[in-house]
Amino acid sequence: MSESFESSTARKHRAILEAAEALFLREGYLGTSMDELAERSGVSKQTVYKHFGSKKVLFVELVTSMTAGASDNLGELDRIPDDEADLAPYFMQYAMDEMRIVMTPRLLRLRRLVIGEVSRFPELAQALFENGPQQSIQSLANIIAKLVQRGLLTAPNPAAAATTLNWLVLAAPINETMLLGDDAIPTIAAMKAHAAEATRVFLTAYASDTGRDDLR
Repeated sequence: MSESFESSTARKHRAILEAAEALFLREGYLGTSMDELAERSGVSKQTVYKHFGSKKVLFVELVTSMTAGASDNLGELDRIPDDEADLAPYFMQYAMDEMRIVMTPRLLRLRRLVIGEVSRFPELAQALFENGPQQSIQSLANIIAKLVQRGLLTAPNPAAAATTLNWLVLAAPINETMLLGDDAIPTIAAMKAHAAEATRVFLTAYASDTGRDDLR
């Protein structure tokens, strides 16, 4: 009986979070009605408050859970290059993976929501930054440091090099879609062209002399 009760509780908790995600991302914090949220969840308003205590608590838990997985799928690629000729394909793939993960309607709406509520919930903006860009840049810096050790890149400051590549890849498409909406999300073909140019600029700056020769 206890297992049945826990299962029911978990289902209600998940239903509330799913409804909260849909409404908060669409309506924002102030525009979301707890009555509508309860109706969409299929539970009573009292049950919503029993699970989360307040609208603010629900909002914080939702955004925290979403930001926690913001870059989970963007880890190190399986095999770090051993040869200069493999650098461009490797960073091309990295750039494509990063754009495919970040340039999704769900994460872009989350970013807009957090930015819109930064004065009310600054800790959520901090969490999004730490679990998104900062984590990705740190992972990339670790890769770059290994490539420096192998003599394939020249980067006295791997973290600075990683920051450069991260924003070469993401700055333009994120700015466009943040301002112009989901219709501005680039196509796969556009992502490939952008990834190729970002990779070319990055390796022109950071590849070893022989690696630069491969780019010519």
